[in-house]
Amino acid sequence: MKRIAGLLVAMLLLAGAGLVLADNPLTINGAGASFPYPIYSKWFDDYHKKNPNIQINYQSIGSGGGIKQVTEGTVDFGASDGPMNDDQLKAFRDKHGFDILHFPTVLGADVPAYNIPGVSAELTFTPDAIAGIFLGKITKWNDPAIAGANKGVTLPGNDIVVVHRSDGSGTTYIWTDYLSKVSDEWKNKVGKGTSVNWPVGLGGKGNEGVAGLVKQTPNAFGYVELIYAIQNNMPYGKVKNSSGNIVKADLASVTAAAAAAKDMPADFRVSITNAPGKNAYPISSFTWLLIPEKFSDAAKRDAIKGFISWMLVDGQNEVEALSYAKLPKEVVAKEKQALAKVQ
Repeated sequence: MKRIAGLLVAMLLLAGAGLVLADNPLTINGAGASFPYPIYSKWFDDYHKKNPNIQINYQSIGSGGGIKQVTEGTVDFGASDGPMNDDQLKAFRDKHGFDILHFPTVLGADVPAYNIPGVSAELTFTPDAIAGIFLGKITKWNDPAIAGANKGVTLPGNDIVVVHRSDGSGTTYIWTDYLSKVSDEWKNKVGKGTSVNWPVGLGGKGNEGVAGLVKQTPNAFGYVELIYAIQNNMPYGKVKNSSGNIVKADLASVTAAAAAAKDMPADFRVSITNAPGKNAYPISSFTWLLIPEKFSDAAKRDAIKGFISWMLVDGQNEVEALSYAKLPKEVVAKEKQALAKVQ
């Protein structure tokens, strides 16, 4: 009887310990880009299933918000589709004495999405047409700059309703980085950034908000991350690339754009918009996790490093189902080495 009683006590103690662990999981908080939110949501859920004691919460608030929150220390990590600039990194380093590191996670694409009543054709857009629309210089759907690239499609003379992001956004950074490369007028008048002074248009919050506005607004034209266009069954156009070829955003064309990043810099901050290559989709980008170089909480540090290690291997096998492209092997190898910097 004593032995049985002892076993029962031991079992109860173990059960109690399990309850304590279950009731006190390690919670990690992050915030930022909506561009990679579909894959991050899946990754964090899958990682939690493999590691029930680690809960990663992520708010899709836009890259600008992610940069702000990670630099202010209100989250454990941030996420952005536009790398932090030198001034932002220096300001953080001067204040804290260490850096924020960039870890690429996947590749994706901004696509030109539209809603033209009565037009079901897949349209083609030239760089000049896209820049002209967002500068407010091309205002009608049947403008020669659009019609000339879409022979055989009857386009209406309706006014184009431009839709852009209202929040600080890496998706905007990618779009405006591209426009700054293909249009000197855009570069000089507006420039690139997570937030810009838009010449024209309506604002929507997040990729979700822009997708919703384009779908609900007749004659709308806006930019969203590829997976949002696919998930919302939105028409989106092909784009003429730097080689003069008409290219649709898909896994192959985004991967082709990534080939431009063969010489990835040590800090992983690189732009691949308007990349060379006949098959490269020109509005492609990496997206990054923003990880502080030093953590006061060793458990959080180890959990984040463990997640990144998993993301670089197992996680990459999940990205193509959500229309993102895998990281190049060379980039994965460099990131594994860079993880040692997180202390």
